Amino acid sequence: MAGNTGRTGARGFGLFEREAELAAAEEALDLLTGQEPRTPRLRLVREPEEPRIPRDPATPAAPGAHPPRGGVLAYAAPAGLGKTTLLAEIRRRAAAKGCTVLSARGGDQEQRVAFHVARQLLQPQLAAASRTELTERLGGWYDIVGPALGLCTAAEGSPPDPQGLRDGLDWVLTHLAVRRAPLVVVLDDAHWADPESLGWLSAFAPRAEDLPMLLVVAYRPDELPESGSEFTGRRSGQRPLGLEPLTPEAIAGLVRDRVGAHADDAFCQEIWTVTAGNPFEAVELAARVRDRGLEPTADRAHALRDLAAAVKGSGLIAQIEGFGTSTVRLAWACAVLGTEISPQLAGAVAGLGGEEVARCAERLRRARVLAPADPDAEPGRDTLEFVHPLIATAVYDAIPAATRVALHGQAAWCVVDAGLGSTTAARHLVETHPEGDPWVVQHLRAAAQETLRAGAPDTARRYLARALREPPDQDERAAVLFELGCASLLTEPATTVNHLRAALEEPIADAALRHGIVYRLSQVLAHSDRLVEASELLGRESRLTTDARSRLRMQSEKFMWDAFRADEPDSPARSRRLARLADRLTGRDLTERYIIGLRAWDATLRGEPSAVAVGHADRALTGGLSWADESRGFEVPVLSALTFLYADRPGRAEELFADGTAEFERQGWRGAHLSFAYTLLGYIRYRRGRLVEAEDFVRAGLRLAERVGPRTPCEWYAVGVMVEVLLARGRTDEAERVARAHDFGEPFPAAVTFPDSQTVYGELLLATGRTEAAAAELASVGRRLDPRGMRNPAWCPWLLHLALAEARDTPERARDTALEAVARARQYGAPSAIGQALRVTAEVSAEGERVKLLEESVDWLERSPAAYELARSLVALGGALRRTGRSTEAAEHLYRGLETAQDCGADGLVDDARAELAAAGLRPRTLHPTGTDTLTVRERAAAELTLRGEDPAAVLGLDQAAVTRLLSAVYRKLGTDPAGLAEALTGGRP
Repeated sequence: MAGNTGRTGARGFGLFEREAELAAAEEALDLLTGQEPRTPRLRLVREPEEPRIPRDPATPAAPGAHPPRGGVLAYAAPAGLGKTTLLAEIRRRAAAKGCTVLSARGGDQEQRVAFHVARQLLQPQLAAASRTELTERLGGWYDIVGPALGLCTAAEGSPPDPQGLRDGLDWVLTHLAVRRAPLVVVLDDAHWADPESLGWLSAFAPRAEDLPMLLVVAYRPDELPESGSEFTGRRSGQRPLGLEPLTPEAIAGLVRDRVGAHADDAFCQEIWTVTAGNPFEAVELAARVRDRGLEPTADRAHALRDLAAAVKGSGLIAQIEGFGTSTVRLAWACAVLGTEISPQLAGAVAGLGGEEVARCAERLRRARVLAPADPDAEPGRDTLEFVHPLIATAVYDAIPAATRVALHGQAAWCVVDAGLGSTTAARHLVETHPEGDPWVVQHLRAAAQETLRAGAPDTARRYLARALREPPDQDERAAVLFELGCASLLTEPATTVNHLRAALEEPIADAALRHGIVYRLSQVLAHSDRLVEASELLGRESRLTTDARSRLRMQSEKFMWDAFRADEPDSPARSRRLARLADRLTGRDLTERYIIGLRAWDATLRGEPSAVAVGHADRALTGGLSWADESRGFEVPVLSALTFLYADRPGRAEELFADGTAEFERQGWRGAHLSFAYTLLGYIRYRRGRLVEAEDFVRAGLRLAERVGPRTPCEWYAVGVMVEVLLARGRTDEAERVARAHDFGEPFPAAVTFPDSQTVYGELLLATGRTEAAAAELASVGRRLDPRGMRNPAWCPWLLHLALAEARDTPERARDTALEAVARARQYGAPSAIGQALRVTAEVSAEGERVKLLEESVDWLERSPAAYELARSLVALGGALRRTGRSTEAAEHLYRGLETAQDCGADGLVDDARAELAAAGLRPRTLHPTGTDTLTVRERAAAELTLRGEDPAAVLGLDQAAVTRLLSAVYRKLGTDPAGLAEALTGGRP
């Protein structure tokens, strides 16, 4: 309802008593443009500790210039105190200093239109570009932010999540700030900004300090939503500047500026009294004094109170009514339509012809209800604007309730008739009363679909909820409930469950719709840790469906959610059914490949030979598994990739995760999905012994998870992996702090996870000396997993940690526990699992048995890609040899262990290795970290000779120990074991 921000300054009321506020803006603009501030420092823009935007070295700095500094400048004041005029002056000064200015204004009506403010800010900078130019400028963000900004229609596929869209808008604004620097972004009436835009800008605001960008915001403090709290200074401590009512002296100056210098003091004092120093009301009152020809003298001051009544409230409405029915109808139509109103559209809503619209508009302009016509507007492009939001609000509130509803309905019809689309009409339709009109349902559903695909699920949900109240026809009701459930999925999963359950209770003639509801409901139940309900739903519906392929898909999804259930009643029986089904499938479609992928994961959990699991995973991937298929979920592609990881093929797993992560990013899924991807990429690096890289990836995943919310599954996984990585790096205290900060501990989720959260928690308890608690926790894991046949220590090494926890008080039991882990690892056959189990067995065995066990452990780990586990066994073997007096043999193992630990970033293990070397009377050698995955000439030669069945030692003239070390480096660099060497070496990897 507010006036056009580009025209406000031309009809402003001056800037009386706003010197301090303008000085703050002037200082901020000077800092932004790299000039020495001419005004005293008010510290409204935080000073960085060092320059953050480096000057191009090819461009010499101007004399006296300073590094540009961005920031946020906020003004908070009630209505009518001059925020808009102040911001117009700031825009003018910014343009005069050579700044690029982006400007937007919230609107009382438009706050229900998703991305209304974002479009005002960014669309003018991008709309003139062709599609080709836009795709070049926006790159991968084009399909994500384009629909939200009205630059293109949404592409096929799943919509971006809200966080992904915010990241895209961040990129666009950052790109503009860098390319068009210095940049000034001005948002007026932020309290009326749409939630999507306000939430984005509020989250972006701290970045302004690091960019050549000044973000200027004005709002009414009592009306600012919580999503705009960043502008209140709550985080930064930088309080917004307030605007006070004008003093009598300023009001006198304002009045004399408009009615003449002869206005006497008593007259000016009376204007100040009746307006309480409100500059908007004073300007309007002075204008009416001038229009009426009222002499500004003391003896005429008594007329001011009656005249002031016409400025606002009932007096203003009475004045408009005095112009006649047609003028009233036009004013009402404008109030309903909002801002930037086309005269043609206003006339259609008001039921007036073009000439009548022009006459009525002129009356309203003369009465200072509508703003003067823009003299610079192109012919036929002029718009109708209210002089001030206060007037627009007064007019809107004065419309009788029934008439207002009818006008919104008329506006919706006119908007659609004018070709402005369902989304533009939807904000009017939500204001109408339900009447069972199919046309209303049709356009609300279309608007919801468009809005959802643009990345605004909350707005889509509001449209669909209104469509449901219309109500839709009986045969359409289930579809609307389904769409409503999908729109609520990311923000209100519990509500989604209710909507989808209600949809299933409706009569549904379309089998595909019913199946879609079932799939989505099972997903949201499972993701809400309600796995039993998800499984029961799929089981019940699979018995009801008559379509064989749909039944197969329901069975596949039931298999998946049952695999995650910690309380599944008969897991072995389910595994047998899954094996029988998967072994006869060919993988001809996605459903069959999902079942085969689940078979691969089940084989991994049960500890079947790793070659069996990998074979099924390869079958599942033949033909492709999409990570970003919203109707399927990403669980099976993830499980298939993890199958390779636990089978000592982390290089293959990492390739799959890299592809999946790229798919998430292209789709704009930058919330929970991308958090999982980064976390598990970090977990893969952890398993390969690349601990520094692992920590970086997991921290990125944890940052994304924290944006999703506390104790969500993605945060749970990220914290668990972070704890493991920090423990491996020797930073036990930090691991404990991370766990405590994120409430990582009991109660654990109902799902069996990867890595198993309870096992990680037990490992943390053990590392921090709480041995008894660790033993109890880890034994509980065994009681949960063993009855289900989940016996693979490569996936969940609870037995290994339990053996270490038992070693102090029950050493014999500890050894038996460790030997059971060795037996299970040998059954699975992954070298890293066998080597790790043998090392733990050595730790809990008698001193005389340790060397032999550790030598075998090293031998197995030499054939694996697990660098960190190899380093641990090398250091342990070197220490055991030293303690038996075999210092010469110990030295080589300790040196290798030290160097490998250094490469891994295992700082704690490095310290242990140095201590062992010192105890042996040896000085550490100068370390030469590899720092690359590229195979050396000898490493590649040894690998190729091994694949051809030739003896590398004989051909290369090396002893067997040197060949073993070469091949060990090959396995670590390629991320494979001997069984996968051929594929890794010839499949495009180094």
